[in-house]
Amino acid sequence: MYLWSGWVLAGLIFIRFFRSFLVFNPTSMYLGYAWNLGSLLGILLVIQVFTGVLLALYYTPESSLAFDRVQYICREVPFGWVLRVVHFNGASMLFLCLYLHLIKGLLLSSYRLKGVWVSGFIMLFFFIAIAFTGYVLSWSQMSYWAAVVITSLLSTLPILGSSLLIWVWGGFRVGSATLKLFFVTHFLLPWLLFLLVFFHLIFLHDSGSTSNLGYSGCLGKTLFFPYYWVQDVLNLFVLLVIFIFLLFYPYLLGDPEIFVEADPLVSPLHIVPEWYFTPFYAILRVVPRKGLGVFFLFFSLLLPMSFCLFSNYIGPLILFIRFLCYWFFIVVVVLGWLGQRAIEHPYTYLGGVFTVLYFVLLFSILLVFVLPHYLYSPYVVISTLIS
Repeated sequence: MYLWSGWVLAGLIFIRFFRSFLVFNPTSMYLGYAWNLGSLLGILLVIQVFTGVLLALYYTPESSLAFDRVQYICREVPFGWVLRVVHFNGASMLFLCLYLHLIKGLLLSSYRLKGVWVSGFIMLFFFIAIAFTGYVLSWSQMSYWAAVVITSLLSTLPILGSSLLIWVWGGFRVGSATLKLFFVTHFLLPWLLFLLVFFHLIFLHDSGSTSNLGYSGCLGKTLFFPYYWVQDVLNLFVLLVIFIFLLFYPYLLGDPEIFVEADPLVSPLHIVPEWYFTPFYAILRVVPRKGLGVFFLFFSLLLPMSFCLFSNYIGPLILFIRFLCYWFFIVVVVLGWLGQRAIEHPYTYLGGVFTVLYFVLLFSILLVFVLPHYLYSPYVVISTLIS
């Protein structure tokens, strides 16, 4: 009796949540198709979890078997190749929508919605961790050496760095223990991510979305259903077309080294991560000292996350911020391209130049937030000095 009443209560809560967020949610009338990227991200996350669970049924996290099990899934399991291709390319589609979602937020000053902005960046860190651990599971030549390079960065941490590295490796090198740890992490983190998505939606429901007018108040509202459902369906149709195209070219976005089994004794000529990691990889390798490179790697993500702490009412300066954001987008794309090039001239020089531009543009946006506030508010300066 109590069990059934609990399920009924949970069902009622879910129905109320569904009606509140996806049917009767008052939404701005001035939202274009770019605002449906959040819905696409949710759909892609469900697809990744569904295909990932099915793939895990046939996978073995053992260094001597992992690569062969992936080949077994693709060649012997009925429709296993479809699951593998959808899961493999789904990660690329997810990060593409994620980065476009972030760019849209920068252009429309979504950092003013502090809860939405911070929870979104926390989810970005989770997506990066999930994608990296999943990339290693194929146990190919490139994924193995990517794991060696990235996990070795833990050694730069003071005091506990070396001990933490040995704990992650499960020994003195990347091996079966590392693969088991990554498998469990890759399997569990998406379920925590669903909880973060829930809080992200609560913050969004509380503050509303920023529109083309740069306003998130109560003016010009309409119900989420049916208008934005139609936009979601159209965006989903475009996503389906892309997936069908990638079924004919399944490894278009991958590296040829994914078809070579990991060999701890022979490293690839050039270690290149997946395309969605290459901008950060370019920043990491351009710094000669490993510890400093790790600092700039994390700082490159924490700096835009901190925008919500400094943003104020900026009025007409929003156009200048958008101009800086467009240039920032171009710099990130170029860094992504440079991250795939060999470590040689002129790519090392260009990597340094565009890394400097990356941080210069971010600090320029911060200055636009801070300077007008202090120039036109002497009271704020005096109160800051007193405190």
